[in-house]
Amino acid sequence: MNTTAPAPALTPTSRALTWCLHLLVAGLLALAAGRAVADGHAHAGAVVAVAAACGLVYAAGPALPRVRRSRRAAALWLAAVSAVWLVLLALSADGVWMAFPLYFLQLHLLPRRAGLAVVAATAAAAIAAFAAHQGSFSAAMVIGPALGAAVAVAVVWGYETLYRESERRRRLIEELTATRADLAAAQHTAGVLAERERLAREIHDTLAQGLSSIQLLLRAAERALPGTPEHATASRYVDQARQAAVDNLAEARRFVAALAPPALEGTTLADALARLCATTSARHPVTARFHRTGEPVPLPTAHEVALLRIVQSALANTVRHAGATTVHVTLARPAGHVVVDITDDGTGFDPARLPAPDPEAGGFGLTAMRARAQSLGGTLTIDSTPGHGTTLTARLPLTPVPEPEPTRAAEAAHGSGAHAPGSPPGSPSASEAEARP
Repeated sequence: MNTTAPAPALTPTSRALTWCLHLLVAGLLALAAGRAVADGHAHAGAVVAVAAACGLVYAAGPALPRVRRSRRAAALWLAAVSAVWLVLLALSADGVWMAFPLYFLQLHLLPRRAGLAVVAATAAAAIAAFAAHQGSFSAAMVIGPALGAAVAVAVVWGYETLYRESERRRRLIEELTATRADLAAAQHTAGVLAERERLAREIHDTLAQGLSSIQLLLRAAERALPGTPEHATASRYVDQARQAAVDNLAEARRFVAALAPPALEGTTLADALARLCATTSARHPVTARFHRTGEPVPLPTAHEVALLRIVQSALANTVRHAGATTVHVTLARPAGHVVVDITDDGTGFDPARLPAPDPEAGGFGLTAMRARAQSLGGTLTIDSTPGHGTTLTARLPLTPVPEPEPTRAAEAAHGSGAHAPGSPPGSPSASEAEARP
């Protein structure tokens, strides 16, 4: 059994309580020694010596690093302090007051059951020794040590409960803050990619199509010019204008290619999920496999980002909570939807008894995944049975993307004689200009 643990960092409150306990021990030892001398106790010298020894043994604990780091060393130190205290208790009835700070030490340094048993034994020793010094026994002698033990147990256990609750709240706030930052970053990325996609589409459907039509019209005009010398200059100017249109069309296409969304770091969603499964298998003791059904279909950026984040969170939950050896991620596209299934062979759980959002239970991760799916009009379902694994399904609806009007207009201009964008009324179409001799 590992009995060594790093010493927790002291907060201002715990540091103040520690110093109060030190001062209480020093004061009670000084009280026992002082009263023995003042009252002319038969063993006054022995009482003073044992009180000093008890103080030295007690002071050695905080000064020794091993006591702070090892539970075994702390228990041995506590046993030494208790042994010296028992000697003091046998010499003087005033040693009974030292039982109260000992209660706190025992409850703090020992496990809960062992601490409670040692506190009861300490209270019994204090009661028996005080009765022996008084030469009689009464119920009043029991009340003081027993009440002190009850107060110590209530204070220590209450403080531990508040501390654990405070730690849970702190971890929950940290996870909520991290999740909020992650959601904000994902939304920002989705917004940037959506705007880049919109700009690329607008440039392609307007400027690029217009430049293409201008190039065709200028080529037709160049062919229509007579071959006489007086028209050579005009032909040269038309050729220069056509070349400028060609160059600018190439620039516009390069601009469109640069603005096109990188589709999750330059790949499709399927490739990103396959890489995520490979990374999970390499970094954790679980085999993650990716499957795709159907032909790859381009998805809106918001859908790709949402599905990738859902799979990332689901795989993290599987690694952290499920105890699974294998997990399968499947990407499918039934009619009008895109679906991702994450299935593991872990311990499973009861979906009807999900815990409240908590950093240890992972409930907030499921809430965040469901919120992502619902923000795009989708659903998140969980199918799980204790001992039989878990299947999480994210389903997002897809709306058909209509063909842009400028593209159809340009195709019509090439095939049916429509005017190019930006050409003046009455000017010949591209097809008409090409047909003229």
